[in-house]
Amino acid sequence: MKLIGLKQFIITGLFTVIPFGLVSAQTSKPATKKHTSIQEDLIAYNKVIPRIMNVVDSAALKKRLEQEYNEYPALDLYGDNWNTEWVNPYKSTVQFPDSFSIDVSNYCMPVPGYKTSDYGPRWRRMHRGVDLKLQVGDTVRAAFSGKVRITKYEARGYGYYVLLRHPNGLETIYGHLSKILVRPNQIVKVGDPIALGGNTGRSTGPHLHFETRFLGLDINPNEIFDFVNQVPHTDTYVFRAKTSVKNVYSARTAASKSGNNGSKYVTYRVKKGDTLSSIAVKYRTTVNTLCRLNGISKNKILRLGQPIRVK
Repeated sequence: MKLIGLKQFIITGLFTVIPFGLVSAQTSKPATKKHTSIQEDLIAYNKVIPRIMNVVDSAALKKRLEQEYNEYPALDLYGDNWNTEWVNPYKSTVQFPDSFSIDVSNYCMPVPGYKTSDYGPRWRRMHRGVDLKLQVGDTVRAAFSGKVRITKYEARGYGYYVLLRHPNGLETIYGHLSKILVRPNQIVKVGDPIALGGNTGRSTGPHLHFETRFLGLDINPNEIFDFVNQVPHTDTYVFRAKTSVKNVYSARTAASKSGNNGSKYVTYRVKKGDTLSSIAVKYRTTVNTLCRLNGISKNKILRLGQPIRVK
């Protein structure tokens, strides 16, 4: 009897003491339902885990790419050529691409002042940028997001100046400053204060000397920006080596003094109902010409307020 009782105790124990939440045989049906529910939850959770990890991985990857994008702006163009002394260290090594699309849509005017002097030959020298009106002490802002390559003083030229390299491939120069607010290798966002305006260096009055360069080659800023309306002519500027290099090295004359404050480029703002065809008719040009000037296709969807270069 004692032996039989011991067997009964052991058998009973097997049903009553089972790990992981299983209970006595008397409640086996509820336990089975609960166990099935837990299994279903675990299966569902296991299906969700990869999605969660993908989101986490994607966010981490995006953050890392953004860091590298800012840390090494336009790496595909400039490689490891990062010089903190010379404005144009690329002279002997540069190879210009036949064409290159430059995103200029996210742009900030360095200063709100009007243009006082244009790009082109001046006093037997090449004036490689435009001059914008300001007062000493006015805030100068980064035209695009990027990284500071040079902060320096040049007594017979720029005075105090800042050079930024941008992920879109451009480098911009800000000259005749009174105070520099950034340091080399610092990452800045579009519109960030980088300096205070001044009258240092070769300057006859307070103004900002503003240059746009591509692989060291100065580009007429009027080709990219409408300084009257303080916006880019288009969202994308297309650099073409054949024409750009020829224009620079032939020391072309300054832009003709017409209605756009010295700029020969005319920009139109898209209004409701506009199409490339209607804009082309209005300005007596062709859709193909508009596409070429703006670096867009015929199927481009226009948005309200978008700048379209028409001449």
